[in-house]
Amino acid sequence: MIFDNFLLYALLGGIGLAIVAGPLGCFVVWRRMAYFGDSLAHSALLGVALGFLLSIELTAGIAVTCVVFSLAIVALQEQRRIATDTLLGILSHTALSIGLVALSLMGSMRVDLLGYLFGDILAVTAQDLIAIYAGGALALIVLAAIWRDLLAMTVHEELARAEGVAVFRVRLVFTLLLAVVVAISMKVMGILLITSMLIIPAATARRFARTPEGMAALASAIGILAVALGLTASLRWDTPSGPSVVVAAFTLFLASLGLAAVRESVHIPPARGH
Repeated sequence: MIFDNFLLYALLGGIGLAIVAGPLGCFVVWRRMAYFGDSLAHSALLGVALGFLLSIELTAGIAVTCVVFSLAIVALQEQRRIATDTLLGILSHTALSIGLVALSLMGSMRVDLLGYLFGDILAVTAQDLIAIYAGGALALIVLAAIWRDLLAMTVHEELARAEGVAVFRVRLVFTLLLAVVVAISMKVMGILLITSMLIIPAATARRFARTPEGMAALASAIGILAVALGLTASLRWDTPSGPSVVVAAFTLFLASLGLAAVRESVHIPPARGH
């Protein structure tokens, strides 16, 4: 079957996102950071407004905003006066609202708000692919460098600190990696759907992986499968591409629950992730 360029670019863009989102998503699931990922994605809309206002590349504006948001969260987490979930709620909704207000004031510009909220994977260009794969490769290289320390922190943060792990630095680096992934994947999945690609494949893989590394690889594979199934469904039934990918990922998650139930019913010990 010969793909049109737009479909090939969409598939490659989704695959690139799935490859990097799998390992990062495992730590999001393990460390129960789903709300943080969602909050980080919400702040991205402010980056869109910043990009328009300063006439710079939107991906750069989104990246700057997400990095600043990440730094603010990590710094504020060091103080114990306000709970982390409260801080995330305040900052994420404020950033989202400021972004919406700023975009609404740009009367002379036509802004595809739905495209930014839900993404448009079928609009991925060759330049977008370069950003996705270059940013994704950088994120994976850095993640590999901090993998052991981050895993130790995830198992027991205080013990990791006692063993000499630079907890604050590792947490900061991981947070910045999430910011990079949000920035490069916004066009593919949109602000409201980015977190789903971090969480759902990782949650699906968790029931079947025997090691943390195995879970990371399986999460990426499940994400790639969800992209392929979602795009196929989108083309066949003319449904929104980004949401179709998420629905496909959720379908795979439900299938994993059913498979796990079958395994338990026939007394096959389930594989365990981290």
